[in-house]
Amino acid sequence: MATHKSAKKRARQTIVRTARNKTKTSSARSAIKKIRAAIVENDKTTAATLLVTAQRLLDRLAKTGVIKANAAARKTSRLAQQINKL
Repeated sequence: MATHKSAKKRARQTIVRTARNKTKTSSARSAIKKIRAAIVENDKTTAATLLVTAQRLLDRLAKTGVIKANAAARKTSRLAQQINKL
């Protein structure tokens, strides 16, 4: 457990940031699941519109350091490839 005042503050900040990152990651995962569901249904227009919002979410996560930039690019690229195959 933290004993210094600054260490206690760091512990509080870590809890808040972890919770924030978890919700953002969860929303990105949900967006990706919606796209995959649209791909399974062969609905290219819906999947393409959902891809734009998911791409924004993934890029924002990469920008803030929640996920790595290459991971965001990889996920976006693979989803776009699947949509283009429809």
